[in-house]
Amino acid sequence: MSSHPYEVLTPDAVLDALASVGLHGDGRLLALSSYENRVYQVHLEDPHESLTAVVAKFYRPGRWSTAQILEEHAFAAELIAAEVPAVGPLRLHGKTLHEFAGFEFSVSPRRGGRAPELDDAQVLEWIGRFLARLHMTGKTRPFASRPALDLQTFGMEPRNWLLEQQKIPLDVQSAWQKECDEALRMIAGTALGGLPGSGIAMIRLHGDCHPGNILWVPDEGPHFVDLDDARTGPAVQDFWMLLSGDRAQRQRQLGPLVDGYEMLREFNRDELALIEPLRTLRLIHYSAWLARRWSDPIFPINFPWFGSSDYWQGQVQMLQEQIEAMAEPPLVV
Repeated sequence: MSSHPYEVLTPDAVLDALASVGLHGDGRLLALSSYENRVYQVHLEDPHESLTAVVAKFYRPGRWSTAQILEEHAFAAELIAAEVPAVGPLRLHGKTLHEFAGFEFSVSPRRGGRAPELDDAQVLEWIGRFLARLHMTGKTRPFASRPALDLQTFGMEPRNWLLEQQKIPLDVQSAWQKECDEALRMIAGTALGGLPGSGIAMIRLHGDCHPGNILWVPDEGPHFVDLDDARTGPAVQDFWMLLSGDRAQRQRQLGPLVDGYEMLREFNRDELALIEPLRTLRLIHYSAWLARRWSDPIFPINFPWFGSSDYWQGQVQMLQEQIEAMAEPPLVV
């Protein structure tokens, strides 16, 4: 018996899955960078709608319900209809989601591109304009099945799970719990903690808008890919992962992003106070994500440092730094 479902997803199984929806690979198969799902670029024997290659995505069993995956697909379709440059799944035989050998999968067109130059103000402004268009579509209706990005789902639940499952070494556990609890206490006083009357709108988002999920195409601009983490949350969630470096560098990057955004949609400055709380929640959630995925053979190979006392000591220090960052005044534009 296989120890993990993905062990049976062999190259032949991938090609057979594509053949089941009428796409026949020519044998050239490239595994793309993805830990949560399994994603492959497949060259076709015969072009499909002028496509010579497609990207097949096999969803991790048990992560999302069928309804939640279909909401992702519907959101992508809305964005494409609104001429937002997002990459969504192809409709094959009247469906975007298919099943083969126990896996749900989708097939998307292959899109080329490179990482955006985030030190270029014009690039950031362009991304800001397209983020505004994405959010204009996102605000038109809520998700019915996909969860929200908030204190409970990204903070309290992963914290409690890590402690209940005894994933933190005993020599570090009390220190980590102390800092984690203080960080979560601070976040509870923000809109992410459900603070009433905050005035911050929660809309449908990309959810994981880091530079790796933006393909930059010369003369065309950014293309958003991988809506797998699309959730409800504040608009600034799709901003902060594009900011890097020290405070001065992040300040310089934020300005053009917001300038481009406000060409099409007003940005609520109150959301800037959520950047460090959102970063803190991602830090906590990331540790729980790694621990939950440890039975997947790809995780011990790619994250050999995870789980040691040194790792958790590092997390304690990072939480302390985030507590200090959350106490500082937010960035301004």
